Amino acid sequence: MDDRDTLIQLKGVGFSYGDGRAVLSSLDFTLLKGQRVGLIGFNGSGKTTLLHILMGLLRPSAGVVRLFGKTVSKEKDFVEARRRIGFVFQNADDQLFSPTVIEDVAFGVLNQGKSPNEARGIAIETLEKLNLKGFEDRLTHRLSGGEKKLVSLATVLACRPELLLLDEPTTGLDLETCGRIIEFLNELSITYLIVSHEYDFLVKTTREIYSIQKGAVVYNGDSSILHSHYHAHPTGDILHHHEQ
Repeated sequence: MDDRDTLIQLKGVGFSYGDGRAVLSSLDFTLLKGQRVGLIGFNGSGKTTLLHILMGLLRPSAGVVRLFGKTVSKEKDFVEARRRIGFVFQNADDQLFSPTVIEDVAFGVLNQGKSPNEARGIAIETLEKLNLKGFEDRLTHRLSGGEKKLVSLATVLACRPELLLLDEPTTGLDLETCGRIIEFLNELSITYLIVSHEYDFLVKTTREIYSIQKGAVVYNGDSSILHSHYHAHPTGDILHHHEQ
């Protein structure tokens, strides 16, 4: 397997928070170019922690992180990798900080060295793809939660990343907005990893689904043949799937 096709490789990764609670333990995971993978787990299972490790926002207590075929451990390593990764935060307010939508979407493109006119053109094109034409001059802080989520996705995609990481992209969204995100993701020709607690969303947007169980990543199966649902049990929510 060519290293250039391996976008993410985690070997023996562990992570514990300050209270000593181990969230990830001896975790192995590989994501290849062209894959569309979903990662499911209950709240507190370590899904977001894993994404933050991939972005260099948290450092593992054990193991090796490789991105785009290179081992990354220092901030300078992650700076280079981040230029090739688009990360959509769970909370859109963590992603949006400019007064208007067009300024937010063009910001990352400008940082890539594009001229203001080029950046504006790319931003407008990206907004149109997300059915947000006419939003350019809207005030970001006045957008609805669903609109903010779509704009935050636009800010990332405008930079044309090689790899897309999405953290709970459907949190707080209505069915219509979820449907728009599902439709848009299925039209993308890009490698992506989505973490979510919503199995139905992952079945509609990914080709393979993994889960985090006891700090490790476990392969669940091909999305096209999985049917999943939650059952309430006295001891808590038990996730399982049936092949159909």
